[in-house]
Amino acid sequence: MHASLLATAVALALSAAAPTLLAADAQPWMNKARTSTQRTELLLQAMTQEEKLLLVFGYASGDQLAQVDASVIPGVNAKEVITKVIPGSAGYIPGIPRLGLPAQFQADASIGVRNPYLERTSLPSSLATAASWDSRVTEAGGRMIGLEARLSGFNIMLAGGVNLAREAQNGRNFEYTGEDPLLAAEMGAGLIRGVQANHIISTVKHYLINAQETGRNIVSAQISEPALRMSDALAFELAIEKSSPGSVMCSYNRINDVYACQNDKWQNQVLKRDWGYKGYVMSDWGAVHSTVQDANGGLDQQSGFPFDKVAHFGKPLKEAIDDGSVPQARLDDMVRRILWAMFDKGVVDHPLGDAKTAGAIANAIDYAAHAKISQQAAEQSLVLLKNEAGVLPLSPDAMPKRVAIIGSYADKAVLAGGGSAVVTPIGGNAVPGLGPGGWLTQVWQPSSPMKALQKLLPATQFAFDAGTDVAAASKAAAAADVAIVFVHQWTAESLDAPSLSLDGNQDAVVSAVAKANPNAVVVVESGGAILMPWAKDVKAILAAFYPGANGGEAIARLLTGAVNPSGRLPLTFPASTDQLVRPQIGGKSEGPLFTVRYTEGAAVGYKWFDLHGHKPLYAFGHGLSYTSFELGGLAASQAKGQVTVKFSVKNSGNREGASVGQVYVSAPQSAKWEAPRRLVGFDKLALKPGQTGTSAVTIDPRLLATFDEATGEWVIAPGSYEVQLGAGSDDIRATAKLSLTGRRFTSAQLRR
Repeated sequence: MHASLLATAVALALSAAAPTLLAADAQPWMNKARTSTQRTELLLQAMTQEEKLLLVFGYASGDQLAQVDASVIPGVNAKEVITKVIPGSAGYIPGIPRLGLPAQFQADASIGVRNPYLERTSLPSSLATAASWDSRVTEAGGRMIGLEARLSGFNIMLAGGVNLAREAQNGRNFEYTGEDPLLAAEMGAGLIRGVQANHIISTVKHYLINAQETGRNIVSAQISEPALRMSDALAFELAIEKSSPGSVMCSYNRINDVYACQNDKWQNQVLKRDWGYKGYVMSDWGAVHSTVQDANGGLDQQSGFPFDKVAHFGKPLKEAIDDGSVPQARLDDMVRRILWAMFDKGVVDHPLGDAKTAGAIANAIDYAAHAKISQQAAEQSLVLLKNEAGVLPLSPDAMPKRVAIIGSYADKAVLAGGGSAVVTPIGGNAVPGLGPGGWLTQVWQPSSPMKALQKLLPATQFAFDAGTDVAAASKAAAAADVAIVFVHQWTAESLDAPSLSLDGNQDAVVSAVAKANPNAVVVVESGGAILMPWAKDVKAILAAFYPGANGGEAIARLLTGAVNPSGRLPLTFPASTDQLVRPQIGGKSEGPLFTVRYTEGAAVGYKWFDLHGHKPLYAFGHGLSYTSFELGGLAASQAKGQVTVKFSVKNSGNREGASVGQVYVSAPQSAKWEAPRRLVGFDKLALKPGQTGTSAVTIDPRLLATFDEATGEWVIAPGSYEVQLGAGSDDIRATAKLSLTGRRFTSAQLRR
């Protein structure tokens, strides 16, 4: 679609079906010259009690809505709700036309608009784009999927997952942004900023310490406050500061025996008081367990009824307010936070069109251009883990005559993760009928790595083998100059991976191919880390994660050198499960309540490996290139309590490429850190051959501190710290000393 036509479509989306406004003096909250806070207070004063109750209660969509009783909440007709909700969407909250307040249309998300009835563009998995180590990549992706959401009739996107990858087997690791709080926050914040640039609300989720899918509704995450403040909570704190999401979604699990959505400590005291968060807390679908405890515990909106079997924030909330068990001020605060987000993120001032208009505009989405955005994100994110003897790139300059492509439907598609994040592909599922079925059907994006390679290397003969039979795969490999084996591990919401080993006979296939062909290359499509018993036997390994709508094209361009790999691992690949804190996820999906004790505290991922001297298979931050880089010029300075680190990177090879300079800090023993080093900053530089670039990163003081539970303060211990510049957490290239004086501060003081 021509750029001017796209601009027209966007303009229509932003202006269509604007509510009829009364005179400005009758609706002073519609005056855009006022601040979001001022407009919120004016509108709040004009609302009736019934209207306030409407705003804090959300409906699911689809078959569940057939169960809605018109009496569950005052002022809502169930049949009217059913007719207005977008089929296949996440949910709906009615608007209030009298006040010019639009309805809220919610779309499941993280990597695109998730709807079984709408074919839309999928980004690579959030873990994949986190491997770009570049928030510009995630922000561009967020802008794209946010535009598709708006043009599809949605003004709320349930995007922005930043839970840390504590459990390597977590089925939703692919939706999140790695194992380090700084990296997770930076990458998640970029996505949220991009989404919200479209005048819609994005969430940040799932708050808090939602580390496993097994028993996610009944597990209690047991961890000390300091450890949580310095790890998972810090990821949320930093992400919120860097992106100002309109909403926070509370998680299913319990935190130290209290359900997340009714947890006064983490919702009222930490999120809203200590961090000064002004938006609203919405529940995950089915995560509400009471009326009084959840309302008083800080939940502002019950979402997705009837996933919760009880309309806790419907009539029961009205009754609780009437009898005083929930103060009127609490309801007013719920509404105030929702209104503020709707004003601040542009939902009120840029209303959606009606369903007919939205459908017409959706037909104008430039899917080809959006697929290119997804492809560019993948090209910045895929990680070259190994490349022996220069077997890659497969370039026309050293063109193999025969290439065998083996396994994982690489002649047709690339894999996507499952559950509420999966996007229905343009053109439909390329490999239907796999997986448990229903909402957990495996989705394969119709983007063939083999076809893309054929276009890039037209003089090369390609042969495909399904990889289901070891002997056949070995024979195909033996007949080729290069054998590329595609392996995969499908993970999904509600299902943790049974192990880190590949399903079926994939390991045996790789081993057989490696024996049959000296130039064996493996492309891994996975939701996170996997075990690679064959790693030493193959020449090259490319971690593709779930690479998105044009993943096949991105993989082919990296394999052939059309793009120089620049991704770096956002999480550690262990050499064996014995290196993990918990070799197996505990608990059961159903049954009595159970507990998982996070004895590692804040030592998540590479910090755990460093602490215990484990040598991983591939370390956090690792990633190779087709060129080489020299890192140096490291210098650390401080002024007015702010630490700045400068360094230089030179492209010392003969190809253009990008390097990620990673800054770590090691503290004196007196600081009592959870691990020998922490990531405190990073910068990605694209450089031509021979070019030198410089970077300066400012270190957030919380990354140099521990948390004092007794005082609620962050504490930097005095002493000599070592600043480290690396190309990975296990590849330190330069060090510098930094002397710090003791300091105490609160998060609130940092915001001033």
